[in-house]
Amino acid sequence: MFDGIAPSYDKLNHVMSLNVDRLWRKYALREIVDGTPQQILDVACGTGDSTISIAAAANPGSRVIGADISEGMMALVMEKAAHEGVHDRIRLQVADGENLPYEEGSFHRVTCAFGIRNFEHKDRGLSEFYRVLKPRGKAVILELSVPRNKTVRWFYDLYFMHVLPWIGGLVSGNKAAYQYLPASVHAFPPPQVFCAMMAAAGFTHVRCKSFTLGLCRMYVGEK
Repeated sequence: MFDGIAPSYDKLNHVMSLNVDRLWRKYALREIVDGTPQQILDVACGTGDSTISIAAAANPGSRVIGADISEGMMALVMEKAAHEGVHDRIRLQVADGENLPYEEGSFHRVTCAFGIRNFEHKDRGLSEFYRVLKPRGKAVILELSVPRNKTVRWFYDLYFMHVLPWIGGLVSGNKAAYQYLPASVHAFPPPQVFCAMMAAAGFTHVRCKSFTLGLCRMYVGEK
């Protein structure tokens, strides 16, 4: 599915979110980049928006790996990275987030932006994030969320359940993919449940921050 919508994915993401997704990624960067040379893994990197912004902000000497199971999505990353002048700081690898091909304690940061809701076994993915982190490392996860305010929720459901699939289908030719998007957000565990899942995977100092009336949430956990 993601291979099929890859060519129109970026355009639709930014248009449909009114570019607010760029702001959410900036918030996450503050938790990811610490001013020292780092080993950073971006899981479910997609077309590389987060991977590229991390590579641009990371300290010299850092290594950023983007991993995804969709080769079609990742095919767009290096062209975008070259345009931003950071292609030499990024390495890509086809990899399953629930079975990461890296040794224990390989990374200072593991991040996942708007991808973990697509994991079949989210608990397994979180355990893998924890395993490949170095001691005192940090996982930073951005994910779309359902607003709690009833009025905001009404407009949210109207847009995401009806308008978004129509626009997405019109532009990408794949309406089913953009019906899947809101369904996957609605199926994602509530914040308190997902925080508990992170704690069960071994993370400490787990915290959650809400952005833009609850449309997005950032989860942070430490090893």
